[in-house]
Amino acid sequence: MQSGKLQNLIELQRQTETVAASGAVSSAWETYATGRAELRQAGISEFLTTAIEGTENNAVFLIRWIPGVSVADRILHGGKAWNIVAIAEIGRRRGLELRAVAA
Repeated sequence: MQSGKLQNLIELQRQTETVAASGAVSSAWETYATGRAELRQAGISEFLTTAIEGTENNAVFLIRWIPGVSVADRILHGGKAWNIVAIAEIGRRRGLELRAVAA
């Protein structure tokens, strides 16, 4: 992973729930990490798969390693939310490859 390719500013968000005094539960997305990422478009095999399924806007974000990232989280990039569908570790705690679908 080359530092010069980490050109996109992203936020990692996790859904949190709060309980009001009345007992009402509300959920909201809360940013727990910000950083830079390399944005790649999905590969050919993914493009063909999504053409069949009718899903658009797949992307791969390469980021420096952050502990605790899960598929329940989402990425906020350029005002657009991306749901994380797969995570692969790059090296040993060197980086993460986050495969995402536009929300």
